[in-house]
Amino acid sequence: MSNPHYSVIVVGGGQAGLSVSHFLQQSAIDHLVIEKHTVTHTWRTQRWDTFCLVTPNWQCALPGHPYTGADPHGFMKKDEIISYLDGFIAKVNAPVLEYTAVTRVKRDANGRYDVQTTRGAFTADHVVVASGGYHEPIVPRMAERLPANIVQIQSSDYRNADALPPGAVLVVGSGQSGAQIAEDLHLSGRKVHLAVGEAPRCARFYRGRDVVDWLADMRYYDMPVTDHPLREGVRDNTNHYVTGRDGGRDIDLRRFALEGMELFGRLEDLRDGNLRFAPNLRAALDDADKTYNNINASIDGFIERQGIDAPPASRYEPLWEPQAEREELDLQASGISAVVWCIGFRPDFGWLDVPVFNGRGHPSHLRGVTAVPGVYFVGLPWLHTWGSGRFSGVARDAQYIVDNICTGRVSSESLERHSGADACVARA
Repeated sequence: MSNPHYSVIVVGGGQAGLSVSHFLQQSAIDHLVIEKHTVTHTWRTQRWDTFCLVTPNWQCALPGHPYTGADPHGFMKKDEIISYLDGFIAKVNAPVLEYTAVTRVKRDANGRYDVQTTRGAFTADHVVVASGGYHEPIVPRMAERLPANIVQIQSSDYRNADALPPGAVLVVGSGQSGAQIAEDLHLSGRKVHLAVGEAPRCARFYRGRDVVDWLADMRYYDMPVTDHPLREGVRDNTNHYVTGRDGGRDIDLRRFALEGMELFGRLEDLRDGNLRFAPNLRAALDDADKTYNNINASIDGFIERQGIDAPPASRYEPLWEPQAEREELDLQASGISAVVWCIGFRPDFGWLDVPVFNGRGHPSHLRGVTAVPGVYFVGLPWLHTWGSGRFSGVARDAQYIVDNICTGRVSSESLERHSGADACVARA
């Protein structure tokens, strides 16, 4: 028997893959979504207990499923996010094959795609890669030299302070996850040692409004990557740290230091029982604050140009300065019993045997459309705009991909077979 054939196979059943399915169904294009685990599983299995959104609820705008709750300017907690996603899953009712890993995708001599999985083989005219870009946790090789009695976990495995053994905790990395996990441990009463990275930060509220509201009015979230000053380089940027916890607030590492958290520069090595850090703490804190003040200054300029009546401008001034750059920490004397690695993830597209990658091994595309006919990406950070990897912008990207499939790239034979031609013409 020949392998089952679909016009489109979508790899990944997160919000991106389900959004693509939504628009494919609107265009009456037959398809299959293949998910390695369960749909939207990362939100259920890779978030800590106090996790909440860092962008306001009104930005949750999955296709056909906007936020309709009573607190549009609040920040949904983990259980609320899962409930929101469950509603989306029910609405889309996508044709999904769960617990199935895609092991290889290759184009055959006829231009179709052979899709090998752990549950059989399929063919497709088009493949949409919607598996995101956060696949393999980054853990340095020095982790192998830590004593066996020290518990090591990655940020996606952290749940709460009580799940870690008693004692101090070393958190490595100060991006969104690292800063929020360090705060969670700090608020629980744990002694926290934080190896600060180069992540920027931003204010939660400024001049009477959430900073996200100001930036939305300034059309920042509509800026395509091609218009960004950094162009594609913005995709390498670390996200700003801020939190929606307890109604939303800044995360100020300097304040944590005043309250007893130990801050260090970038973790570089473990030698003779001592952790060694780069002497860059002051520079990292200053750079994060510079970004914070620059964002606020851009809002000041917008307010002035628009003649908006708003509370007066302000500038953040450091609450604490490191008196000396501590470059070593005795691991045993510090009482560290656990390490939480929060230095990100790397993508793994090794299963995609199609020439769509650049010299760095990253997908090469323009708004998710690759140079190889029939291969697309969706759900990647800054795929098109800031919101591409988030609830706020994935719908626009998914619709664009499906529109590309509709405007002449679905084989006429497939369209005729599945009566999708009229729907595609109507959407084009």
